[in-house]
Amino acid sequence: MCGICGLLSTGPGARLDEAEPRVAAMLQVMGHRGPDGRATLPVAHGALGASRLTIRGLLNGMQPIVDADSGVVAVCNGEIDNHRELRAWLEQRGRPVLKDTDVAVIPGLYLELGAAFVERLEGAFACAVYDPRQAKLIIARDLTGERPLFYWQTHGTIGFASELSGVLSQFETPECRPDAVARYLTFGFFTAPDTPIVGVEKLRPGEIMTFDLANAQRETRRYWRWPVVERPKQRGSVDAFDAVFRAAVDRQSDVDVPYGVFLSGGIDSSLVSAVLRSLRPQSSITAYTIRFREESYDEGDYANQVAALFDFHKRDIWVGPDEIRDEIERLVRLCGEPLADPAWAPAALCARAASAEIKLALAGEGADELFGGYPTYAGIGLANGFLALPHWLQRGISAVVERWPDSDKKMPVSYLVKRFLRGINLPPPERHRLWTSHTPPPVLEALIGSHSWPIAATDFVGEALDCVQRYDLEHGLGEGLLTKADRSGMSTGVEIRTPFLDSKVLEFSAALAGNERVRGLKTKAFLKSYAVRYLPRDIVERRKRGLSVPLTKWLRGPLADWLAGRLGSGRLASVGIARDVPFRLMEEHLSRAADHTRTLWALAVLDIWLETVDTGLFRSLPPASGIHAAAPAGAEPMARSSGESCCEASACALS
Repeated sequence: MCGICGLLSTGPGARLDEAEPRVAAMLQVMGHRGPDGRATLPVAHGALGASRLTIRGLLNGMQPIVDADSGVVAVCNGEIDNHRELRAWLEQRGRPVLKDTDVAVIPGLYLELGAAFVERLEGAFACAVYDPRQAKLIIARDLTGERPLFYWQTHGTIGFASELSGVLSQFETPECRPDAVARYLTFGFFTAPDTPIVGVEKLRPGEIMTFDLANAQRETRRYWRWPVVERPKQRGSVDAFDAVFRAAVDRQSDVDVPYGVFLSGGIDSSLVSAVLRSLRPQSSITAYTIRFREESYDEGDYANQVAALFDFHKRDIWVGPDEIRDEIERLVRLCGEPLADPAWAPAALCARAASAEIKLALAGEGADELFGGYPTYAGIGLANGFLALPHWLQRGISAVVERWPDSDKKMPVSYLVKRFLRGINLPPPERHRLWTSHTPPPVLEALIGSHSWPIAATDFVGEALDCVQRYDLEHGLGEGLLTKADRSGMSTGVEIRTPFLDSKVLEFSAALAGNERVRGLKTKAFLKSYAVRYLPRDIVERRKRGLSVPLTKWLRGPLADWLAGRLGSGRLASVGIARDVPFRLMEEHLSRAADHTRTLWALAVLDIWLETVDTGLFRSLPPASGIHAAAPAGAEPMARSSGESCCEASACALS
């Protein structure tokens, strides 16, 4: 894991002489992503750079990585899980890989396969390859979007960076995009290629982009999409999946640093924990759990049960309203990006506590999208049954449900049923968007004057369950939950890995028949039948809860003054949000006339980001001392180790 960036000139004979100090400045801003060393490398068209969090290849894994004969340069944020197989394949073809780190296979793989190299990589990664012979830059993102990559092209320059904070360090006066902000309010995150900044875009999951530097041209293609819609379906074999999943957990825990588990007590993280212990029976493993004092939100007892079952050490991270408020402000200012998932701050607090003991944590993200775990998937069949009822009965049920009072408890039935019925008469695509939206259409229209719900028509061609699961994988998971996981972990130097998103697990789940994923009201039917091999049935069958935060209550109590200050700053109006509506929503929330928790939180997070951009925080950071040019092609780039001070590193570089 690391932070990568680069600045390259475009056009005939162009050269970007100031590129290296600007790349160093980006690395400084993103320094939290790579606490174990940084280096920049000047190249013919500009410079590339990387900061490193060591996971594999501890002694000689500094980047950028250069092929001595061709001058091809690679930088990579993430992990290449099949690096051993790729290393052996390259050795057979006369391209020995000299460095121990997993990402060292990328230059040789590119030289053998060209842009198709990315299709051979398995893991979580965002990478860039610079080829001076062809004046070409290639950037790519992993299958499901576990690792981010932003890019921009302007004034004869192409730039890229792992986080928006690095991008913003290069803009004197960044211009916000109100249309993208509207979509952020709809979903709670920015869906690639959207970003909140004019001229800046984000690679999609499974996407590769090639820049022709000489002609300032670029070409983009999706090299992978989850094939659940196209794949013929069959009955899943528990034995076959066991081999696939054990291999995934084994690969992702095959690292050179201490690791642990982020454990909620739900089936997904519990299953990862069980298989990990089965594979590593002698290892000392610690489980980290987020705790709340609000009983209906706290899952600590379930997590303790699982930890005891597998002889894990246990760490509880207690989170309250003050910690949430302070942490969300820190995260937005650190990463340069608004993300409205209320669990982002608790996840980052968990990662910070874990960072004192481990560098990598396994987690359970992805299982719901792949194996049919969300209540909305069961809602597809329920909707058809409800619509078959007489109209007078439908109207009567809806009227009764709307009178149910709101609750501060976690995922109350009233909330779920109200949302289900409010979308019941919409076409299936719009219905699913409403069920999964952050801000409902009437509220969005009041805030910004419209409620556009952008979606490609092709996303909903095929069986309904297949389509909504792929949509959620590419959007809610790829741009929401995985953004949360990446930014929370990397804010304190912890890499979060997700065995359910291993490429072989993805392929296996795509072929499962619909009734093996959702069977009536039972979700994750196949995965639960597999999980009983490793877990007690009461853990496997208990109601899905997910990581939720007691924000509904906190925004009516200890966080109300903070929220009022955020909504009253005046900054939200600068991106097209009606001035009086946020306070009206807050009044309705405080009086319990409505539950606007998610919308109010999204607005507060957006205000933090607007404040950060207005103050020019990222531009105020100077280039980091101790960052220096990488050695010439073929030599090891010099970079300070995690134990050196900047002054010590500079002295080493000069001696």
